[in-house]
Amino acid sequence: MEPLRGRIVSIAEAVRERGGRALLVGGWVRDRLLGTASKDADLEVFGVAVGDLRALLERFGRIEAVGASFQVFKLGELDVSLPRRESKSGRGHKGFDVTGDPSMSIEEAARRRDFTINAMSFDPLTDEILDPCGGQHDLRRRVLRVVDAATFADDSLRVLRALQFAARFNLTLDEETRAICRTIPLDDLPAERIWGEFEKLLFAERPSIGLTLGLELGVIERLFPEVFALVGCPQEPEWHPEGDVWVHTLQVVDQARRRIDDLPRPKQLVVMVGAVAHDLGKPATTAFSDGRIRSIDHEEQGVAPATRFLDQLNLNSIDGYDVRAQVLAITAQHLKPGMWFKAKDKEGVGDGAFRRLALKVDLELLARVAQADCNGRHPGVFDCTAMDWFLERARALGVENRPPAPILLGRHLIELGVKPGPKMGEILKAVYEQQLDGTVTDLEKAVEATRSLLKEAPPRH
Repeated sequence: MEPLRGRIVSIAEAVRERGGRALLVGGWVRDRLLGTASKDADLEVFGVAVGDLRALLERFGRIEAVGASFQVFKLGELDVSLPRRESKSGRGHKGFDVTGDPSMSIEEAARRRDFTINAMSFDPLTDEILDPCGGQHDLRRRVLRVVDAATFADDSLRVLRALQFAARFNLTLDEETRAICRTIPLDDLPAERIWGEFEKLLFAERPSIGLTLGLELGVIERLFPEVFALVGCPQEPEWHPEGDVWVHTLQVVDQARRRIDDLPRPKQLVVMVGAVAHDLGKPATTAFSDGRIRSIDHEEQGVAPATRFLDQLNLNSIDGYDVRAQVLAITAQHLKPGMWFKAKDKEGVGDGAFRRLALKVDLELLARVAQADCNGRHPGVFDCTAMDWFLERARALGVENRPPAPILLGRHLIELGVKPGPKMGEILKAVYEQQLDGTVTDLEKAVEATRSLLKEAPPRH
């Protein structure tokens, strides 16, 4: 932040020379008061016309102007803008007429913010915090409060922002804010905007705080009906004494959050979304049988509601990694580590089973979600070593993150006289199956297996 801080101070000094004032606003100020580093820096400039501001900023490097009727100037990782006036002109988060107005007062500019903790500003030349809405007091009390009750509902996305702020900063909503959020329709929100806020919630230290608030405000019921169906779905008391499937899911999500910091972002998302989705098949399969609550085949039956849930989030591939496919696979396979551990001293689970499962899902991510699932039953009570055993087996076989690469390739078959075509594909598949079983371990054995197959059914020319 230090090089950026120097640039901010230089810009603020140049603005002051023009008779204006430049203030850091929004999340940067909030994060500073919380003692955490902020990824974003937004500078709001008062008292300087837009044309003069652009000319001033060009002295500090290449700028990119964004926005329509107002201007936001991107200067590297710094956003510089005029204070803005907003008026509601239609539905949705884009239904606003927005104009930049350098003559606005600091108090007026703060009124357009969503919550008081985001309505503070900071003068980089004097280190003064300007707080016309009482954000510092609310932050100390850990309270989330709207700035303007009359305009808060103009942007329905603010309800989802309330969830992720509550989770990230361990905040509670004051009663007025809570009441307003319950009345705001959410049917105008596109999936990508929903996902943007939901993703931030998942990376809070305790995502369950935001999810619980979402249930209380009716957000889960309105946006995620498949998840809402978990509420009231009973579980076997012996395994889940704390409550229904919803309560268990909250525990699993918090457990999963503790197990992702060493992963790249797309895989972190697989674990977190997989934790939310893993039991979505239970509402349709849970029944009383033989005096017990059972959810037979809920993992396979969970794929369909998990698919609808991912559609609601518009979640597919991220950075080239198929998050969607992995989440669905984890939903379908999340009981495997525990089941296989129980079977290891009976009929056993062969290496081939691990290799074949690796064709469907990342075994390390599966183990992490399964570990969270186990610890989310009755934390500290159940033996969850099954997941350690499962991952150790996968690593010993080298398939913890991907299936084994085929030893036999098309070029090898061409060298043996096999022409490209369906027969080549059949041979490659058959030899790969033997490789998964462990009978083909090197190219020599792969060629030997190929020759045996060719003797049985020689290619027709």
